[in-house]
Amino acid sequence: MWTAKDIPDQHGRVAVVTGANGGLGLEVARELARKGASVLMAARNQAKARAALQEIAADVPDADLKVYELDLAALDSVRACAAAVLTDHPRIDLLVNNAGVMGIPRQSTADGLEMQLGVNHLGHFVLTRHLLPALLAGTAGRVVSVTSFARFIGRGVRADDPPQPSEYETWTVYGRAKLANLVFAMELQQRLAAAGALVRSLAAHPGLAHTDLQKRSVRETGSALSRFWALAARRVGMAPDRAALVLLRAATDPAARGGELYGPRWFTFGAPVRRPALGRPGRAGQNLWVYSERATGERFDIADIVRRRG
Repeated sequence: MWTAKDIPDQHGRVAVVTGANGGLGLEVARELARKGASVLMAARNQAKARAALQEIAADVPDADLKVYELDLAALDSVRACAAAVLTDHPRIDLLVNNAGVMGIPRQSTADGLEMQLGVNHLGHFVLTRHLLPALLAGTAGRVVSVTSFARFIGRGVRADDPPQPSEYETWTVYGRAKLANLVFAMELQQRLAAAGALVRSLAAHPGLAHTDLQKRSVRETGSALSRFWALAARRVGMAPDRAALVLLRAATDPAARGGELYGPRWFTFGAPVRRPALGRPGRAGQNLWVYSERATGERFDIADIVRRRG
């Protein structure tokens, strides 16, 4: 059974973890720091992020940590965060796209995009695009995108989808965002491989984790389904440190390959294992890429970025 003891030594490696101020992101940051990585904690709530840094530092006295401000619901903030990271670290070894929102009422980002897709996928799309040159600077860069079993209730994003869906059902829209996370991870891997890049893209779904996401959903919607998932997570969900192992395995296991998906052995709980191969994203990946570039105003041409990196 794969545990935190199996994480290889991370000294000399630089890791960016979004949403590192709580939940799974905090646990991922903690274990990477424990293994010696320089961990860049990207988060919106700076007070909570500083508290998280102090918590890790108390647990791991020699931890190398730094907090960066990142609001995934504002693309200018995403670009500014990436610029700050690149100024400090021209080489990055790991990007964990973990932060997200779940089951919230209809809202818009600062750029007029639907909030759940905007935060969970589009903000990370832009962050990955800007940090890719630094990931290419190393010899074994890795990007991990966090999906969910909620992806099974979401529909794929079409290239011509509007920034705001005409109809809004909280949980199917969340499922759409988490499906986008998975499709993005697979399409990113395909494009990296086609460009001859050594950076790998993987996906991870943590199962049913007991974090603040369920509590926030209940606070904001009060819906019966939100209360059900909050109760289920409290009763049978995994603690954040256990659920985070899925992300950590995808991020650090030397045997992990680009295009793989990791999840709990028993789907919603259990030790982290490699899930069945997903195959090529095909039209779904192409549609998502076109939509993401149009929605964010960011051209993400991996082949061109690789060429310019030499």
